[in-house]
Amino acid sequence: MNRTVNELEFEKPLADIRSNIERLQRSNPGKVPDAAAQIARLEAQYDLTVGELYGQLSPWQEVQISRHPQRPRFLDYARVLFSDFVELHGDRHFGDDGAIVAGPATFAGRSVLLIGEQKGRSTKENIARNFGMPHPEGYRKAERLMRQADKFGLPVLTFVDTSGASSIKGDEERGQSWAIAEILRTMAELRVPILTVILGEGNSGGAIAIAMGNRVLMLEHATYSTIAPEACAMVLWRDVAAAPEAAAQMQSTARQLCQLGLVDRVVPEPLGGAQRDPVAATAYLQGALLEEFARLTSAGTDWAERRYARYRAFGRYATEEPPGPD
Repeated sequence: MNRTVNELEFEKPLADIRSNIERLQRSNPGKVPDAAAQIARLEAQYDLTVGELYGQLSPWQEVQISRHPQRPRFLDYARVLFSDFVELHGDRHFGDDGAIVAGPATFAGRSVLLIGEQKGRSTKENIARNFGMPHPEGYRKAERLMRQADKFGLPVLTFVDTSGASSIKGDEERGQSWAIAEILRTMAELRVPILTVILGEGNSGGAIAIAMGNRVLMLEHATYSTIAPEACAMVLWRDVAAAPEAAAQMQSTARQLCQLGLVDRVVPEPLGGAQRDPVAATAYLQGALLEEFARLTSAGTDWAERRYARYRAFGRYATEEPPGPD
């Protein structure tokens, strides 16, 4: 278990235990002769507490985990899971966008197109990546490459991790909503299979824009919604402090969305979240991707029709006939 990870607000009991472990590790062995035994007990208590906390997570806590700053990003996974990746740049209209990384790569012995939303780690990197919030150039770049993938028969793999599309004045002036609509239309028409993975938070049109997959997977502690809980709280209650209540009503966690049929598969994470064990998280995702990729690439060619049927089926419900006369 990684104890160097920064604990979230609801993980305060873990922070207290970690503080005690670090204090004992710094202590003079002569003054604390049983320090090693105490550390071992505290480490066991730490692991037990992680299990207890993560066994009863609220939707708002899931949102916090999906946003954890140490959670693996798209490129962290891509460097391990794919080979021969070549990043391509530019939308051929205005410029490039660091919030969306895209290009051809090799997976399971086959050429594919990778498209992923990328957040930064440091302040400098986050500015370069626009905090993972794509500009219209990012969506137009992704759409351009999707058309190339369709031309050359490359399966498309998209990875979602964004708080939402950028909405600054310049982006709106350059047609942000139009860019999102265009890429969705393009994805609807692609003749190649599309596999989508929600890695962290997936909010608003910024996430939906690259998530029209034939199969959609979510990591266990990812979230996916048409609006962030804070924005929902402001709309419904005029109070951002109501975000936890909004999260509880939004049905945006991986398991909830899988039960609703909006997501096809939940990919497990290590106990305590992907941020505590990125290596294990990558292994879990690799196993799921291999299974799903094999399924998609060996089952016919009518991918646009299947995609159409998948999304047309959303929102269907059954009604019970009223009981007849006895």
